[in-house]
Order: sequence, then structure tokens, then C-alpha cells
Amino acid sequence: MRIIAGKFRSRRLRSMPGLEIRPTSDRLRETLFDVLTAGNPGALEGSVWLDLYAGTGTVGIEAVSRGAAMVYFVESSRRAAEIIHRNLGELGIESGVRVWLHDANAALRELDGKLAEVDFIFLDPPYRVRDAYRGTLSRLSELPLSKTAVVIAEHEKRFELGEKFGRLEKARTLEQGDAALSFYRVEGILEKPALG
Repeated sequence: MRIIAGKFRSRRLRSMPGLEIRPTSDRLRETLFDVLTAGNPGALEGSVWLDLYAGTGTVGIEAVSRGAAMVYFVESSRRAAEIIHRNLGELGIESGVRVWLHDANAALRELDGKLAEVDFIFLDPPYRVRDAYRGTLSRLSELPLSKTAVVIAEHEKRFELGEKFGRLEKARTLEQGDAALSFYRVEGILEKPALG
């Protein structure tokens, strides 16, 4: 795994052997960030991210590399959380990050008061745990998200996520290989930044 662009471009990231953790591929991560910065290369400067089911931290670290001011990494596996710490340490990233060894629901409870500050929420549960997608998206829809927040779910292409979860409406889905990215926005907002 490598960082695609930004301050730490081309730097390698540690991962975990085996199938316990499935990091977002370089190609899919590049697609994700191309969509979020389309027409505005500085779109992520100063942004705040919540990387749920963070694995080894590849998406959140890519966001830091591209100018994010704060990234909250949430991971329930102790081994994976340790690798996030190692990756951050090897890159010399000491501020603007927080790693929580928590499940997603516990982290959302703790973050409740800060969620209005979060610009991007990325969730990537294990593909086989399909209930985690619906549960997390439903929970997010009940929380005080920013009106401009973007929620992105990585999932299997053949798994169709719902069009709507409470106040969250699907804005678009991108497919690449066996994977897909579904983008959700808070409903009822007349002016939303374009997604790619």
C-alpha cells in the first residue's frame, strides 16, 4: 500500500497479512479522492475526517497527506490500531490525528458533539458484515451531521446499499472491479458541493 498524493506521496504504508483486514486498494482510493477534489485540488485543505472501521488507516492517512486538519481513526482490532499508530509514527504525523480502539457505535456516541465539525465520514466494514453498513448509516442519519457532510461507504459491487437512511440520501455510486463506493448526503440541502 502506498500514499497516492500530497505531502507523503509515494510513501509506503504497513498492512496486515492474511484476510482479517482488507485495506482500500490504491486504485479505489485514488478514485475516491479524485471525486472529492474534482475541479478543486485544494478541496480537502483543513477538512475533518472520521475513518470508521479504519483498518490500517490508509484512507485517513491519505486525507492527512492531502491537507486534512483532523482525522479520527476508529478501529476495533487492537492489531490494526497498532499498525495505524506505526504508520503515523513512521510518517512523523503527531498532530491532527486521534486513534480510537473502539467499535463504530461507541465512537459515534463519544463523537456526538463533534460530528457537526466533520466534513467526510468514510466507512468500510468487513464486506461479509452487511448489517454493519445498514446499522452505521442508520445511526449516522440520526446524528447532528454538518449540512455539507459527505458519507462514503466502500462495499462489494454486488451488495446494493439502500438509497436512503433517515436523513441520508445516496448521491452516487462508483464501481471499480469487485468494489464500489456509495456517497450519501444530508437530504433537503439545496446547495451541495458537487461530487465529481
